[in-house]
Amino acid sequence: MSKPIVAIVGRPNVGKSTLFNVLAGDTISIVKDTPGVTRDRIYADCTWLDMNFTLIDTGGIEPDSSDVILSQMREQAEIAIATADVIIFIVDVRQGLVDSDSKVADMLRKSKKPIVLAVNKVDSFQKFGNDVYEFYNLGIGDPVPVSAASRLGLGELLDEVAKHFGSFDTEEEEDDRPRIAIVGKPNVGKSSIINQLLGENRVIVSNIAGTTRDAVDTEIVHNGTEYVFIDTAGLRRKSKIKEELERYSIIRTVTAVERADVVVVVIDAEEGVTEQDAKIAGIAHERGKGIVVAVNKWDAIEKNDKTIYEYTNKIKNTLSFMPYAEYVFISAKTGQRMNKLFEVIDMVRENQTLRVATGVLNEIMTEAVALQQPPSDKGKRLRLYYITQVAVKPPTFVIFVNDKELTHFSYTRYLENRIRDAFGFKGTSLKFIYRERSGKEQ
Repeated sequence: MSKPIVAIVGRPNVGKSTLFNVLAGDTISIVKDTPGVTRDRIYADCTWLDMNFTLIDTGGIEPDSSDVILSQMREQAEIAIATADVIIFIVDVRQGLVDSDSKVADMLRKSKKPIVLAVNKVDSFQKFGNDVYEFYNLGIGDPVPVSAASRLGLGELLDEVAKHFGSFDTEEEEDDRPRIAIVGKPNVGKSSIINQLLGENRVIVSNIAGTTRDAVDTEIVHNGTEYVFIDTAGLRRKSKIKEELERYSIIRTVTAVERADVVVVVIDAEEGVTEQDAKIAGIAHERGKGIVVAVNKWDAIEKNDKTIYEYTNKIKNTLSFMPYAEYVFISAKTGQRMNKLFEVIDMVRENQTLRVATGVLNEIMTEAVALQQPPSDKGKRLRLYYITQVAVKPPTFVIFVNDKELTHFSYTRYLENRIRDAFGFKGTSLKFIYRERSGKEQ
């Protein structure tokens, strides 16, 4: 099930990034960087009490002039309106209420999204307490005084945010149709793929409002199965600044991936695989989704009998963190291999929900340990007692061991490869959790 999206909005220098880093870091949970992301993090998976959510920092380039400030804030507000379930609107108590804050508040109010107003830099309530009341003039509810730098008031802020999560869990629960997100950089042909799928299948389709994000989903029926395709292209906004366009593209991807079962990462065959493709694929990988890499515009490539093999290897080198991904070479323009895309999606869906009997898993693990001894440290060797599958989407396995500190990434990969050798699990990541138990319990 998808998680709520919480976006932080505010003008430059009010403390957006400070708040984001504190919430995404050690205040709430340890957050992993997504493979392929080499620059600043703009989203993080967080937990508050027993609730999980995705936090997005909409902060961008620091503008120089007041005109650019307004356009920049408008862009941030539009991103938040388009993608978030809850918006944290952050203002600066020391600068006071400024005209730009009021303009963005107007936009946010029209969005009808839940808004939590955070008044930042309140290091001392005694000193700044009265100044907080000024922000009631924005007309978007009670201001919550916080200090991101001093880590004050964050619990109260998150409590207010979490109040809006109540109805989220039940929104999409009854809809068990497969949800497929089409993601990729701008102009790789995402919309063309949707249109081609609609044309090929010649079914009556209706655009249905996205249940949580005002996005437009597309229903497509293929061989009697009804799919919901989530297209990230429709809500993209043109920007003169490449970095902002990239940031916007990634934020849209995060929200689409959260709602999907299988993610189709579209790559432009003429351009080849890029760093941004790796970032986008990394988002789906980190969230344990089924992944299909669709190489579009394949009709424009001069080919021989080795072209697909060489091209696949080149992509796999860049996307080396997800060797399990499935590949399909298509042309949205000509319709080439579009039916194959459905076949691969269905296969990946099956593998995402595949369950393996505990007895069989333990046979595989015993054999793997016999062939390659687990790692040891300072004379103490890792012992593996028992393995069982506890979840699907993605398939998740718990391994009971004598000491979690002795586990090593390379041995986990080895065990994963042995399980894949036996059951395939093509197109889906596998998740492993280690738990300790004493030898006496064996």
